[in-house]
Amino acid sequence: MSHSTVPRSRAEADTTDKTPVASGGATGPRPGRKRSPGKLSLRHRLRRDRVLLLMTLPAVALVLLFNYVPILGNLVAFQDYDPYISDNGVVSMLHSPWVGLENFQRIFEDSSFWQAVQNTLVLFFLQLLLFFPIPILLALLINSVVRPRVRAIAQAVLYLPHFFSWVLVIAVFQQLLGGAGLLSTLLRDHGYDGLDIMTDPNTFKFLVTAQAVWKDAGWGIIVFLAALASVSPDLYEAAAMDGASRWRRMWHVTLPALRPVIALLLVLRVGDALTVGFEQILLQRDAVGPGAAEVLDTFVWWNGVRNQDFGYAAAAGLVKGVISIGLVLAANKVAHLMGEQGVYKK
Repeated sequence: MSHSTVPRSRAEADTTDKTPVASGGATGPRPGRKRSPGKLSLRHRLRRDRVLLLMTLPAVALVLLFNYVPILGNLVAFQDYDPYISDNGVVSMLHSPWVGLENFQRIFEDSSFWQAVQNTLVLFFLQLLLFFPIPILLALLINSVVRPRVRAIAQAVLYLPHFFSWVLVIAVFQQLLGGAGLLSTLLRDHGYDGLDIMTDPNTFKFLVTAQAVWKDAGWGIIVFLAALASVSPDLYEAAAMDGASRWRRMWHVTLPALRPVIALLLVLRVGDALTVGFEQILLQRDAVGPGAAEVLDTFVWWNGVRNQDFGYAAAAGLVKGVISIGLVLAANKVAHLMGEQGVYKK
């Protein structure tokens, strides 16, 4: 028997097959190019997902155009910006005098700025305590309703004010709580003095919170009801078989299922702490005065648009943005310490 017909062992065959061909063939694997089983290269993944990537390009372009390109305008905070130098805003920015940190120094020495910060934080904490838990409680209440038709009607009625504009919302509250509103008319008809809550600076923060609850509580209900829909009914059945009452089932099954969503929305709400409703407060600012209604957003608008002090207003907006980023990072860190994912993972 010739040597070429002798069968090789499996080990010898594997060794021979894995030996690179010296003549330039590509039969052997290249060193340093090992790929884990089932993992595609970047070129293959781009080719596989090319349709989805093309579909997302318009959205990415819009985000870049309206969210990231305007960030370059923060240079105005370091200038004595004059928009009348040129019809082109970019040219005006390039030719406006550079003042460095002068605008920031003016901000920290301005008592009206700190009054706006105080009003903003007071409204935020008040809405966090009174507004944030209400959608959770309403979602639990609606979820406990057995009849689907009643549940759908209640959800629709609570969600409807979300589509109202702030002008309409404030007009409704004016008709109810204003000096000539329904409440004052009823009090006068029964021999009492009328109330004008819409122009009372002492109750303005509670008025704003009540308006936000009526308008936007329905939006939060949808988010929490979607989280509740993912809870397996077997958990409730098992808890009921173990003798758990409805209260204990809600405490040990429902609330733990809502905890990740609550943590995520709380982080986002803290990051949005310095934005407490520009349009809502601007429409009522003159009625109660800037001492009670001036917040950071209206402060930036008043100084930038009305007073034409664009560099000063841009500096105030930049300070607000930096503080908001810090609040998001701090709240997300707290969520991680509580064992939740938050906005992003560790």
